[in-house]
Amino acid sequence: MSIKIYLQRLQKLIPHTWLEQIQDIHSSLLFRWIVRKGSQPIAFTQKSAMVFSPHQDDETFGCGGMIALKREHNIPVIVAFLTDGQGAGTSEVNTPDKIIQIRKQEAVKALEILGVKSSEIHFLEKPDGTLPYLDEREREQTIIQVAALLKQYQPEEVYVPHRKDCHRDHEATYQLVKAAIAQAGITVDLLQYPIWLFWRAPLFILLKLQDIAAAYYLSIASVQDKKTQAISSYCSQIESLPRGFIQRFSSSHEIFFKSDS
Repeated sequence: MSIKIYLQRLQKLIPHTWLEQIQDIHSSLLFRWIVRKGSQPIAFTQKSAMVFSPHQDDETFGCGGMIALKREHNIPVIVAFLTDGQGAGTSEVNTPDKIIQIRKQEAVKALEILGVKSSEIHFLEKPDGTLPYLDEREREQTIIQVAALLKQYQPEEVYVPHRKDCHRDHEATYQLVKAAIAQAGITVDLLQYPIWLFWRAPLFILLKLQDIAAAYYLSIASVQDKKTQAISSYCSQIESLPRGFIQRFSSSHEIFFKSDS
């Protein structure tokens, strides 16, 4: 039995409220340990950036501080969303099409707070939850779309979800973007941002020593309020996400993992 299947079965045996409390404590401890002991500071750079987000909110949770810092220095930041986000939110009272529009509006508002113009936001609109299951033609088409954006903007840094982020769309986004970078033939600094990694599974099971050695933290204290405001823009998501999960992203630091591009 794989570790992931074992953890999934174990989670079914634990009451939901207990599980959230355990995940909250676990996530908080791991985050603090990474910032204080398991990582090193990363210098703020003047490099242009492109953020690839599987869903509307991942970019703000994972990189909101970095985005705000760069935009305050007039450094170009482009954000691309791979899915339409219809798989999350208040689906009880809204149709999938309505959810898609709500999440688009929330993304534009959040990124406006962080300093990104609507003209610098791209929506690829792949169906939410399908990125790992794209057939060969759809996968290649997506890679071509991402590669075209990379060629158009020529970013010096690219931000993607962590390759082991415990969410299939997130992990697939990493693989798709990495393939697109190779197809585009450009050289970039590739940085991974964790969203679910610290919340859903023990760090020592998922990450190897070389993974932890690639961890860095960025101080975002000067733009922390902007990030908090931007997170608040995602009203449809905040209602359905665990409170402890959201609170983790109120830190004055963001964690990134460097990766070979």
